[in-house]
Amino acid sequence: MKCPYCGNPDTRVIDSRPAEDNNSIRRRRSCDECGKRFTTYEKVETIPLIVIKKDNNREQYDRSKIENGVLSACYKRPVPASEIQKTIDAIELEIFNREEKEIPSREIGQIVMDKLMTLDPVAYVRFASVYREFKDVNTFMSELKKFLE
Repeated sequence: MKCPYCGNPDTRVIDSRPAEDNNSIRRRRSCDECGKRFTTYEKVETIPLIVIKKDNNREQYDRSKIENGVLSACYKRPVPASEIQKTIDAIELEIFNREEKEIPSREIGQIVMDKLMTLDPVAYVRFASVYREFKDVNTFMSELKKFLE
């Protein structure tokens, strides 16, 4: 592993342990040249997942799109950052556990909405209003009634 500080190609592992998500290995490393320490994460390389968009275009799965959607939905809500990250990890885990090479974006959206419903009802309604393209107040109200019943 190349040192990010001095570029030396020889570094050594000081400590290895499973990362918090239990899907990767966290390694503390030390550079033999400059003596600085840094952390790396080792993750299993997976087959790229293709997302089938509404217009039938296909693009490679991008975690940041889910992160942006969930973060926008939770904006100014009393939801801890750690819970948001756990929710995003759970969404991604559910997507990859399907073991499919292609997945429609509507299925990803449904998974996100299911997870947001348990995380924060307001975040769920925010996400659903954009994702389902609510056209009027009645559509919005019918979604809110699900929580009031």
